[in-house]
Amino acid sequence: MSVHDTPEALAAALPRGRALVGLDLGDKTIGVAVSDGLWSIASPLETIRRRKFGLDAARLLDIAAGRDAGGFLLGLPRNMDGTEGPRCQSTRAFARNLSRMTDLPIGFWDERLSTVAAERALLEADTSRRRRAEVIDHVAASYILQGFLDRLSHMELHR
Repeated sequence: MSVHDTPEALAAALPRGRALVGLDLGDKTIGVAVSDGLWSIASPLETIRRRKFGLDAARLLDIAAGRDAGGFLLGLPRNMDGTEGPRCQSTRAFARNLSRMTDLPIGFWDERLSTVAAERALLEADTSRRRRAEVIDHVAASYILQGFLDRLSHMELHR
C-alpha cells in the first residue's frame, strides 16, 4: 500500500518532476488543487461535489492522469490539540480505499486552519459571499498543498 504517514516518507516516494494533487476532503465536497512539476506553486483547480466513492475516485484519478501527477496529498483534519477524531479516521479510510485503485503515493498534511486562511484570503480579495462558497474548498486545498510544498523546499535546503 502506498499510503505514507509522514511528509518525509511521502517525499521519498514521490517521483521527481511530476505534479502533486492536493485534496481537502469534506462531507459534501472535495477541494482539489495541483502543483507544478517543480513543486513550488500550488494552484486551486476545482471542487468536486461528492457522490459515491467510486465516482469521486474516478474523477480524482482522471485529474491526476490529465496533470501527469505523481501523487496525492490529503489534508488531515486534526483537532486543534493535535489529536485525531472521526474526520481523520474518515480521511485515512478514503486514502486506503484510493490506494487500492492507484499506485501513486498518497500522503497527509495537517490541515488545521487551512479553511480559515483560505476564507481570510478570499475576504481580503473582496470576494462575494456567493463566490467564496463556490471556491472555498479548492482554495483550502491549495493552502494544504502549498504548506507541504514549502516543507519539501525546506527539506531540500537542509540535505
